[in-house]
Amino acid sequence: MYYPYFRGKQFELITVRENAELLKKSGFVPIIEPVKESLGGLTKTLSAIVEADGEAIVIVNPYHGDHSHNAEGIVSLFQNEFDQHSNISPGILLTKDVTIEDVKSLCAGFETKSITLIHAGFTEAKLLAEALDDVSQMRHVFFEDNCGRLYRRHFKSPQRVLLRDGFQKRTNREHPSVEFFSDLHVTYEEEGMQGFGDFLIVGDDYSETGGPAYAVAIHLTFIDSNKDDEMHIHHFKSIRQDDPKDPAGKFAEALDEMVAELNRPDTNILRTNAVNEFLDLHDRGHFPGLGYVKKLSMKHHIETLANYFEQD
Repeated sequence: MYYPYFRGKQFELITVRENAELLKKSGFVPIIEPVKESLGGLTKTLSAIVEADGEAIVIVNPYHGDHSHNAEGIVSLFQNEFDQHSNISPGILLTKDVTIEDVKSLCAGFETKSITLIHAGFTEAKLLAEALDDVSQMRHVFFEDNCGRLYRRHFKSPQRVLLRDGFQKRTNREHPSVEFFSDLHVTYEEEGMQGFGDFLIVGDDYSETGGPAYAVAIHLTFIDSNKDDEMHIHHFKSIRQDDPKDPAGKFAEALDEMVAELNRPDTNILRTNAVNEFLDLHDRGHFPGLGYVKKLSMKHHIETLANYFEQD
């Protein structure tokens, strides 16, 4: 159903690990693209998924990060740590730089595993579908921006997922207060899909490190029942936005704005566990760091979608 796409940075992996049981309960399947050389965090995260009897897809040929030119460590992790766990499965990322021979070679290395093809810029759809004997038995995840209907029609399968980037990438101070995020959680079946995905509140654009935060922002998604259950996103921003100083004070300003919205009787923001933790931070006047703030926003996004499908 829901396939959130994570790049394997520290707080992304922690988000998956801490929400392993909720992901399992909701039938959500995280897709993880490992980007850091050390695989310790990934190992802990996948172990948590296994312990919760959940499912995860790990990209074995990452495009971004430390493993983009040599992914032998990820392949070894599969073979040595998770070979016996069928719920941890390989994903093959099909970018514009990948050849059909690359795909065939990677598939051959995981003959006993259920394989997911993640279509993200590859263009030879017809030739690839002809080259792979069991393409209809694979799960297919399509990056919407790279895969039109003509491309997708070559990959008929009972497991097709459409991945949409609902997060508009810009500097924090350029974000509007509220904007549309996605309706794919409502419409994915009309697109001929069995599931949908997104990049949560991070977006598809990848960078190794973030620049200085002139404005601190808290991003919270919500579902608007008055607009056919569209998902929108609140960007709660600090008042001060002119220099990178005092991130703790700016976080408090953004948090004040968030609390004001939560206190409105007609707010659409769900009181998730993540939101309750934000409120606790507000009460204590504590700044946990920007990475932790992002983790809470991702957790809130997962909890919001879990609640939506539970109520459906």
